[in-house]
Parts: sequence; structure tokens; C-alpha cells
Amino acid sequence: MAKLWDKGFEITEEIDRFTVGRDREMDMYLAEADVLGSMAHITMLESIGLIEHDELEALLSELRVILTQVRDGRFRIEEGIEDVHSQVELMLTRKLGDMGKKIHSGRSRNDQVLVDLKLFTRRQIKGIAEDVMVLFHTLQSQSERYKDVLMPGYTHLQVAMPSSFGLWFGAYAESLVDDLTFLQSAYRMTNRNPLGSAAGYGSSFPLRRQMTTDLLGFDSMNYNVVYAQMGRGKTERNVAFAMAGIAGTLSKMAYDACMFSSQNFAFVKLPDECTTGSSIMPHKKNPDVFELTRAKCNKLQALPQQITLIMNNLPCGYFRDLQIIKEVFLPAFQELRDCLQMASYIMERIKVNTSILDDPRYDLMFSVEEVNRLATEGMPFRDAYRKVGADIASGNFKPNKDIRHTHEGSIGNLCNEQIASLMEKVWQGFGFERMEEAEERLAKG
Repeated sequence: MAKLWDKGFEITEEIDRFTVGRDREMDMYLAEADVLGSMAHITMLESIGLIEHDELEALLSELRVILTQVRDGRFRIEEGIEDVHSQVELMLTRKLGDMGKKIHSGRSRNDQVLVDLKLFTRRQIKGIAEDVMVLFHTLQSQSERYKDVLMPGYTHLQVAMPSSFGLWFGAYAESLVDDLTFLQSAYRMTNRNPLGSAAGYGSSFPLRRQMTTDLLGFDSMNYNVVYAQMGRGKTERNVAFAMAGIAGTLSKMAYDACMFSSQNFAFVKLPDECTTGSSIMPHKKNPDVFELTRAKCNKLQALPQQITLIMNNLPCGYFRDLQIIKEVFLPAFQELRDCLQMASYIMERIKVNTSILDDPRYDLMFSVEEVNRLATEGMPFRDAYRKVGADIASGNFKPNKDIRHTHEGSIGNLCNEQIASLMEKVWQGFGFERMEEAEERLAKG
């Protein structure tokens, strides 16, 4: 099949292989979005008289057949076909003849891939947000379950002050609130319609861009057509930063869990099915799932820099450099989702050691409690500090492990309800319903 840009001359096989690269593989991620975008586009074309009503009905019917194939896993980009856009157009022309060639009027592959990326990305953001919510509720549940179990808190990896599993689980839950807030901002920037910007300079056709915006359930359009094209790469970078925030939380939590499950800490026990053994040491239960989670999430935290370095120093307008972003960006969503799902599985089943403080090595973490008790009774804080320090030095310090913290966010007042309320507001702020309803209308007709 001739390429969409064919001008009557052949390029060498080596040049074709180099320029196409992994596009066929990457475009499989975008197939569903490409069909939905085409449905909205041709519906708009019919409204301005570029295709007839009966042509629209035939094209929509055939596009729904292709959409079903995509969703069923039966869609393929054939050998020799350049990309998903060419494959969809080829399938239409096979069924409908020249009518299938009309779907490209008023758009370029530039704005076509832009809208594909945006439709794909916003759907993936929803999936990530859902997985974050599952982990959030798991952590909150564990925070409440173990809120009265004390554990050492550390600074500089030195035993510092009393903490609790309620605080530990709850801290990562609240971290996810901020991460999801960041993701919502990325969703807002993603959920704007670039269709109609064509190659970045608009079209002489009287396109109705608000119509395709509404049909696809976007919050608004990217109004300026040059900026719409400048958004290629920027959108991916913004989303990657939000994903990196979530990955950072997961990586830190995985590190804690690996460390706390080691014999020298023995604070927690990971599910047996989430550990692996040694080929020569029969006692080993290695925390491989969380070690891999840590590595994968650290890799994901490098994603914004990868995208930045690919798109950096490009002037306005389209450049083929941007194609390479797909290779690092599109697969990253599933990798992050895998890590979120593994984290939820483990944290729901993790076993907590309720007798940590029986070990006298942790007695000194109650020193601040004693300083504060003396200060409450009237002793100046600095004098109380020196007295407790002297008792520790002389071996006369006796810990009082009866903790009575009351302020907001402390051991005795976790504020989990308030944190849950914050998270619910963030979740509601996405407004995924508009996106889902619009896509379902297009799919069903």
C-alpha cells in the first residue's frame, strides 16, 4: 500500500526501517483512540458537507467493526503498513472503496496522532488513578488496624522517637493524596482537544473544533493551532512527572518494606508468595517483588528527564524526534500499574510484629517523652534535656512506654478520616464520567 504521504518515488528498505522504527509496535497502543478520534472527525466533516450522510453512516458502521476488533485483541497493523492511521484507512477502503479515503480531509497525521495520544493518555490516567485509590484504601485500612502498635521512628537511620504502624501506613496513604492531586493536574492538561490543528497551522476547511471537542468528551480544546502542536512532548512530560511522583512514593515504601522485613529489623513479614529463595541457602526468603518494584519505580522517575532530553531545544512545529517519545512513554503506564497492583497485594497481606518494643535496644526512643513529661511538670526544657541525657549516660534511664500523643496527625490522632476526605475530593475532581460517556456514545452510536 502506498504511504499516506506518497509522492510517486520509492525509498530504500533501510531508510524505511530506520524512519518507521518501532512505530507499528507503539501504534498498537493507540489503535482504539485512533478509531474513536476518526469517528468524531468524520461526524464533524458530515456537518460541514465534506461527506454525505449515507457515507457517514457507512463509515461509522465500519469503524465500529474495527473498534470491536481492537477491543477483542484481533486488530493488527499489517506488514508493510506504516502506522495505525494507514491501517485503519486501508481497512475502510477495502470495505467501502474511495469513501474510505475521505476520512483524512481536514486533518494531518500530526493532529491525528496528537488526539490519539491524548485519548490514550487520559484513559491510562484513569486506570492509574483507580489503582492508586485501591492502594490508598488498603493503606488506610492497615493504618486503622495497627494504629496502636508502636514501632521505632528513625532519623539518620538511628533510633529516634516513637512511631506507630498507624503512622507508617497512614503516611504513605497521605502521600498518595498529593500524588493524585498532581496526576489530576496532568489529566486537566491532557484533556484538551488538539484535533483541527492539522499540521500545526489550521485548515482552510470550516472545521467545527468545538463539535469534536464535545463528541470526544474533552474539557476544552487547545485553541491556538500552533500551541496544539507545541503540546506534543509537553503533554507526555507533564504526565510523566505526575507518574514519577507516584513512583517515588512506591519506591520509598518498597525500600521500607524490604528493610523492615529483614531479620535485623523483623518489624514486618511479607507474604510468602511474594518472596523467592536462594539456590544454596535454604533459609532465604528474599523480598524480590518489592525490590523489583523499587527498581521499576526508580526507572519511572527518570521518565520525565528522558522525554525532556528528546524534546529539548526543538523550535515550534513538528519534528520526527517526537516519535521516539512514544517508545518510552506508552509502555510506562502498564509498568506503573503493575507496581501499584503488586504494592496493594502485599500491603493488604503484610504481617506486623506487635512485640517490637520488647527489645531493650529501642528503650532510648522514649527519651523525648521523658523530657516532655518533665517540662510539663514545670522543669525548663533545657534542664529536662540535660537531666535525661545524664540519666542515659549513667545507665539510669527507665522508659515510660505509655504514649499519650493527641495533636492532629500524631500517634493518638491519625486524622485518617480527614485524609480520606481530601482524597475523595481529588478523585471527584477528575470528572472521568464525561470522558467515558462521550467515548461510549461514539462506540455504540
